[in-house]
Order: sequence, then C-alpha cells, then structure tokens
Amino acid sequence: MKITITGSGNIGSALVTGLLREGSIAPGDITLTDVSQEALSPFAAKGVRTMQDNVAAVKNADLLVLCVKPYLVRGVIEEILPSLADTLLVSFAAGITLNQLTLFAGKRPLFRVIPNTAMAVCRSMTCIAASENTVAEQRSTVLNLFSRVGKAMMIDESLMNAATVIASCGTAFALRYLRAAMTAGVEIGFRPSVAQEMIAQTMLGAAAMISEQGNHPEAEIDRVTTPKGITIKGLNEMEHAGFTSAVMQGILAAYDVLNV
Repeated sequence: MKITITGSGNIGSALVTGLLREGSIAPGDITLTDVSQEALSPFAAKGVRTMQDNVAAVKNADLLVLCVKPYLVRGVIEEILPSLADTLLVSFAAGITLNQLTLFAGKRPLFRVIPNTAMAVCRSMTCIAASENTVAEQRSTVLNLFSRVGKAMMIDESLMNAATVIASCGTAFALRYLRAAMTAGVEIGFRPSVAQEMIAQTMLGAAAMISEQGNHPEAEIDRVTTPKGITIKGLNEMEHAGFTSAVMQGILAAYDVLNV
C-alpha cells in the first residue's frame, strides 16, 4: 500500500514515525509533504519519499492522510482533487465533518479520523468514522492501517467530538497528572528524571491492567487500598481537593469548545 501524508507537523510526524517503527510498510511506500524542506529532511534520511508538491505526491497513492490545520483542508483538497483518482481520503482535521469533506471532495469514500500523538510509539487510540458510500473492504483497509500504530476502532460520526476530547486531548490530560505527580515526587526526595520514570511506568502498568484484563478501574483501586492504609488516605485527600470533579469539568469544557 502506498500512503501519502500531507503535513509533517506533530500529528503527521507521529504517524510516519509510528509506521516506520512498526515496519510492515516500506519507507519508500510512504510519501510525506510539507512546505518546509527542513522539516522533511529527517524523514528523507530514513528513506521516506518527501515532497513539497501536494499534487505530485498524491499521484499513485492508495491512501491519502490530510494532516493539515482545519482551515487549510478545503484548499488542499481542491488543489489535489484532480489527481486523486481512486485514492482513499482520510482527514485528521478536528471538527471537519464528513458532510464538509463531501462538499469539498465530492461523493467518494471518505474517512474522518481522530488519533493521538502516541502513534509515534505505536500506542495511539484512534477513532474512525466512515462516510456512507464506503464499503467493507475500504473500512478494513483504514482500520488495519491505524491498528499498526496502536488501537483503532470504528465509531459513529456523532461521537467524533467526544472521541477527540477523550482520546486526543486525553493525552495532555494524562500527562498533566504525570507532571503533578513528578512535582510531588521531587518534594519527597526523588530527582525529576527518576520520578518521571517511576510515574510513567506506573501509569503504563495501570493502563495495561485495565486494557488487557478489562476490569473496572475501581476494582483495581480496591485491590491496593486497605483500611486505614496510605493509598486510601492519598485518594481521599485528592477527592477533597476536587480531583474527580476537576477531571470531569476539564473534559466537559473541552467538549463544549467543539460544540459551539
């Protein structure tokens, strides 16, 4: 499969990096575009085809991933549309609906995809919505591609804004907890780098237990809290300070931004 990715910003770079890491797609079958040759150079050094011309880049591509800012989507699609042929079109642009993509690109198989930057380490949670005129084989192709860089699932488009907040913004929310825990770790005696490693691994382990075993988080919490113990003391202090409420309010506030 030949893949073209327009835009080598944070999310485009994460996708290319993850695909190279996963290794089942040859670097020469990946084309990356950007207006900046300097931004493209590190990927060219790894064997990725790099171009500054979007029109030339999409020729012969089986799948095109738009990794540009939402306000640029229409212009890029109009620029490349005559060269798309049967190319599957995937958009990463937050807030751009399938109806809007259809308006820009016409009635063709379209996919609206929300990944996160953990694609770079093949740990993304990627949510995919497909236009009505896609067929099972096309949906399988796109699902398979993003399953190479983490977990991927098909969802109804009505849930895409919610998925953006939970699975994309969620990376930053989780990392803000990590930073806060690091700060506390330094205060109680660890160097920042040591605290970071310990907390990151603890988060990985906790997430893996939930993901792989399917238990409810509270069931795992109960396993490490004992009467009059140190864990329940810490949890209760966090709750007194509004931990759960703060997380919920942050997620809901972010969701409101997408639904103005």
